[in-house]
Amino acid sequence: MKYFRSTALALAAAVPLTVIAAPALAQTRATTVETTGEAVALYAPITVAEVEAAQRQWGDALVAISTAYDREGREAATRLAEQAIDTAYAYDMGPVLFKPTLTVAPQTFRTDREGALAYFVGGNTNYAGDTGFALKGWRQYAVENTGIVITGNSAISMGLVTFTDAQGNRTTVDKTWGFVRGPDGRLRIMLHHSSLPYQPG
Repeated sequence: MKYFRSTALALAAAVPLTVIAAPALAQTRATTVETTGEAVALYAPITVAEVEAAQRQWGDALVAISTAYDREGREAATRLAEQAIDTAYAYDMGPVLFKPTLTVAPQTFRTDREGALAYFVGGNTNYAGDTGFALKGWRQYAVENTGIVITGNSAISMGLVTFTDAQGNRTTVDKTWGFVRGPDGRLRIMLHHSSLPYQPG
């Protein structure tokens, strides 16, 4: 896996100036919160370890939702999915750029929490084509990062994620995640792009 810490020029290209403005950054640089007993600055530079931990949190939640569905039904899975979305994604901070694997036009791209929940557990008439990606019997996952780019208070990872279901069948997707630090100091997903690998011919 490659890891890059980019320059200020890369940060300017990757993050719109309206999202992280210099005056706001200067005013809140010293703000801290308590997480797992340690004070973490809201605008502390993100680390590779934090990105990898956030990826594991996402994968663990997917397996938990899928297992809950198989054992307890859709209602239990939906409760877990709502908790996972509120913990892992940045919807409380603004729109999230969410393009998961199995969506089709005109609902390919979703920016709100409702669209994300519909994708994971289905059952929403506004997204009638969603059958619930998290309800497909997933029991394991593996993340293989090709690279992680950190630009201060935001980070992007790209690579492969392989899911294994209860029968041992594997599905591998190309995945890009973008992370920002949330109000509680923990990482939140603000970009989620996933697609099946290209198959020529």
